[in-house]
Amino acid sequence: MKKIILTGDRPTGQLHLGHYIGSLVNRVKLQNDYETYILIADAQALTDNYEHPEKVRQNILEVALDYLAVGIDPKISAIVIQSMIPEIAELTVYYMNLVTLARLQRNPTVKTEIKQKKFGASVPVGFLAYPISQAADITAFKADLVPVGEDQMPVIEQCVEIVRSFNRIYKPVLVEPKGLVAEVGRLPGIDGKDKMGKSLGNAIYLSDSADIIAKKVKSMYTDPGHLRVEDPGKVEGNTVFTYLDVFDPRADEVDKLKIKYKKGGLGDVVLKKRLTEVLESVIGPVRSRREQLAKDPAQIFRIIREGTERGRIKAAATMAEVRQAMKLDYFSK
Repeated sequence: MKKIILTGDRPTGQLHLGHYIGSLVNRVKLQNDYETYILIADAQALTDNYEHPEKVRQNILEVALDYLAVGIDPKISAIVIQSMIPEIAELTVYYMNLVTLARLQRNPTVKTEIKQKKFGASVPVGFLAYPISQAADITAFKADLVPVGEDQMPVIEQCVEIVRSFNRIYKPVLVEPKGLVAEVGRLPGIDGKDKMGKSLGNAIYLSDSADIIAKKVKSMYTDPGHLRVEDPGKVEGNTVFTYLDVFDPRADEVDKLKIKYKKGGLGDVVLKKRLTEVLESVIGPVRSRREQLAKDPAQIFRIIREGTERGRIKAAATMAEVRQAMKLDYFSK
């Protein structure tokens, strides 16, 4: 029997290059070898968008378009809407008894996101409990493998803790997942900050036009001390070189550019022109497929509905085992 992959995104905006290099590439590569479920985590998106449900609803279509445009095949990968799987919500409630408040507050992923969103003491309980909800996502499908960005590994670790607690207390029915981090664990934003993110306004999206890509690359952080072409420049921490290392297939040429940049004699304009061309070669085909798919939104929603139905069957089977293990199967024969 094939092992299972569970992965997904919160529909708070379109997907960007950080998603692409962080987990989307792995999803496409592995979908032929694993039973794959891709979750559109709309319930989790509401934890910090509860006043704007229309935004979450619209972005379900946008995220699905991104999935299909990069190469997710709906015939073999099920695209699932989280809120339409009630078993996930039920599991989340049960798991809350297995995790302390102090443990949630120590989770590095949650701490970082709370700081980024400037919640302070007003953090919603749903947001703080995000790792519990994600553990329910993963275990409802009995996922063996979870492709994630490097920053999400603490959430996977907490999921493993929950699985071990459940299996010890009740019955060993849940599967311990493993996180799969891409070769490039984290892509910095165009402003040079640690992470590319929708809420940080420093992302290049898979739907961006060629003009928008060029504009964003032009504003990209390089070396603030490299004021003139003839000045020696720093490669380390230079976001343009970071992106070239990730996306430019001609690594030998990039190495030569680094040498020239360090010595002096290579301007940022030339570097950014090259990066613009490289990124367009990556995003251009995705954008074209996305535009074609977007012409038939009804078909996209049919794909999502069918994937959700497949996901519901899988989650219901898991839930039956969980209820039996917890002595909650009151009406079973």
